[in-house]
Amino acid sequence: MHMPLLHLTMHPGRSEDQKRDFVREVTKVAVETLACPLNSVEIIITEVPKNAWATGGTLKSDQG
Repeated sequence: MHMPLLHLTMHPGRSEDQKRDFVREVTKVAVETLACPLNSVEIIITEVPKNAWATGGTLKSDQG
């Protein structure tokens, strides 16, 4: 069975505890939904600053 690899992208600023809780819950849902072993779920968190992320042609850092 192939492992699920989940790539989560978010802005920086969340605490270590928030990320820890988030990956625990995402892993739980993946195991339940995909019927895969807990240890097969891999998660990569990429933090992208608001000055490197845009929506509708405008940088997030310019959106307030």
